Amino acid sequence: MAATPVPPSTTRTPLEYRPKPPSEDLKEPEDYKVKFKVHQATPPLTPQFSDPCEKASKASLQCLEQTRYNKGECYEYFKAYRECKAKWVGQVLGQR
Repeated sequence: MAATPVPPSTTRTPLEYRPKPPSEDLKEPEDYKVKFKVHQATPPLTPQFSDPCEKASKASLQCLEQTRYNKGECYEYFKAYRECKAKWVGQVLGQR
């Protein structure tokens, strides 16, 4: 028997349960060269699956869980993740 899908919440999360704004360090990618070396040394993970913005990704998912998947309340976390990814892509392209 299939599970019944639950729609995301449309009500605002009470103030005491809202996630704190994301920290500035979520907007900065980890050094991707170091991250890739760690993943190369520990198979079966390969560099194509490592993400220098993993902290920002996890923080945005945690925000969604805390707010019962109300995306509007996690906008700042999504923004921090996008900024991190943009900086990471800029670093990679700058090294070519």
